[in-house]
Amino acid sequence: MVIKSKIKWVTLSLLTLSLVSLLAHLSVTKFSTVDFVKYGGMEGLRADFANVLGTPFIRSKKIWAFVKSLESIRPYADPRSSYPVPEEQSNGFIYAKVFGGFAAIRSSICDLVTISRLLNATLVIPEIQESTRSKGISFKFKSFSYLYDEEQFILSLKHDVIIVKSLPENLKAGRRKNEFPIFRPKSSASPHYYTEEILPKLKKANVIGLVLTDGGCLQSILPPSMAEYQRLRCRVAFHALQFRTDIQLLGRGMVERLQALGQPFLAFHPGLLRETLAYHGCAELFQDVHTELIQYRRAQMIKRGIVNEELTVDSHLRRENGSCPLMPEEVGVLLQAMGYPPKTIIYVAGSETFGGQRVLIPLRAMFANLVDRTSLCSKKELSDLVGPEIPLPVDLFKTSPAKSEEQLKEEWKKAGPRPRPLPPPPDRPIYRHEKEGWYGWITQTDTEPDPSPMDLRMQAHRLLWDALDYIVSLEADAFFPGFNNDGSGCPDFSDLIMGQRLYRTASSRTYRPDRKVLAALLNITRDNMYHRTHNWTLLIWEHLNKSLGQEGLIKQSLFSKPALFLSHPLPECSCRLSSAKVSTLVKASDGRVLHGGEDECPKWMEDMDKSAGEEGVEWDDNEYEHDIELSESYNSGGKTNVSLVWDQDEEMDPND
Repeated sequence: MVIKSKIKWVTLSLLTLSLVSLLAHLSVTKFSTVDFVKYGGMEGLRADFANVLGTPFIRSKKIWAFVKSLESIRPYADPRSSYPVPEEQSNGFIYAKVFGGFAAIRSSICDLVTISRLLNATLVIPEIQESTRSKGISFKFKSFSYLYDEEQFILSLKHDVIIVKSLPENLKAGRRKNEFPIFRPKSSASPHYYTEEILPKLKKANVIGLVLTDGGCLQSILPPSMAEYQRLRCRVAFHALQFRTDIQLLGRGMVERLQALGQPFLAFHPGLLRETLAYHGCAELFQDVHTELIQYRRAQMIKRGIVNEELTVDSHLRRENGSCPLMPEEVGVLLQAMGYPPKTIIYVAGSETFGGQRVLIPLRAMFANLVDRTSLCSKKELSDLVGPEIPLPVDLFKTSPAKSEEQLKEEWKKAGPRPRPLPPPPDRPIYRHEKEGWYGWITQTDTEPDPSPMDLRMQAHRLLWDALDYIVSLEADAFFPGFNNDGSGCPDFSDLIMGQRLYRTASSRTYRPDRKVLAALLNITRDNMYHRTHNWTLLIWEHLNKSLGQEGLIKQSLFSKPALFLSHPLPECSCRLSSAKVSTLVKASDGRVLHGGEDECPKWMEDMDKSAGEEGVEWDDNEYEHDIELSESYNSGGKTNVSLVWDQDEEMDPND
């Protein structure tokens, strides 16, 4: 009895102490004046680098240094021969409708200006179809001014082409009545096509219309005699096409916020777009519904004649051929192999990443300081950039008519062996999110519905987000593309970034990886992705470092430039300082210059500091020298292929 009594007293004491503790916590919570702070990406970055803010950062040459062999190349897109100003009396007017995303729009506008110069025509400001008023954008903007500065565009090109904001009043009625000829040129159209086919009709009708759906309207490679037209393309893309002031201010503010941390940062564009994955047959890299979404889009492309292949292909073989994008997890492994520390700041560019944040989880696990525009900008800043918009109806959701149990069973049997999500259990309701968007239509019907008003508006918003990412990517200390040079002939965001970085500062650290080589290397260690051998790391280090210089430039010129001149504007839009060593001239089988061949820079450029980009930066020379020694000793045997992994792993690093 005594023992039971003691147990009761102990239990009662514990309950009393628990009650007192609970009351104390409640009182502290009630009378506390401390506010909760919402976590954000920038707060996490500041916490990581709080101990080094305000102090000079010593950069590792191994991962941040400029490419010395390219430091003598300077941007030079000015005319170099007889180049008369446009005649006031032109051959007529050209108006154009431009379809496509950010990269297609930018490339198409450059081609339009070049064609206008070729035909001695007056160009009407192009109409960007993704940002017309019908897409629900703010009433403050017209289609072109939604993204670019009209006045700057006209003023910058006044010595090249006459540009007007609209057709004269006496010609507008004729356009509304479709009295003028309309053409739909391909991106492979030749100058001969314009001078022989379109110019006579332009002179006769005084006005022609162009509909651009191919990401351009003039072939990328032009004869050497037309080098001035290539330089005009550069002046349009790199000087005349300036974003509107609001976009530039916010973009520069994002760059300043990153640079204020005192750390270099790397920009990464995943390139995971549904259209790209469908075109190249990369559906099996994803799972379940995402695979079906890609396959549905591929079926559409086959029906339209864009893709001339089978619907179902082996995605893993396509990846081994370098046709599929590098997955974010693979990019993280490559950056680790290069020596980027876990706290490296990585800016993820691109307004759309197929698969959403889920596909970025492995990369975020390797590099915690993964940021994007939503991390650097407040919701108000992004909302102000969009401008005031007419509110859409709050509830656009319409329930589909109910089907009987027999109808549902019959439809399910006819669906065939597809990775279709299972229906929800019968004892719970079907929630609204299961009926809306891509999940809703892919589980209910075989036909993708037309874009809703909100979808159209979001497509216009993506142009703004891509513009912000473009600004940040240009200013990044290093750039890594997840996908570029895809061979589809369509302009790519990464190709535009790589081309402008090459034009502005050729020595900037821009990786140009060969995905076929990397796929072979990744297959070697795929079963031990996070326990890589020392030799494998050296192979990656060697390949990516070579991609920064001559080898990467030659491949970029060979494979990417034929589809998009702006991806590799050398040697037409550059020059080399006379004090520098002349690089070896490399030509393709057709005589086209792949590397070298730049003209000598004019005298006023000779005094420019070769290492202007490195002023005020402290480098860790010891680390860099150690890596060079290691690389040289590794390559001393003359072996550079994958067989080295099997030859030397055990004897070189017994701890692997």
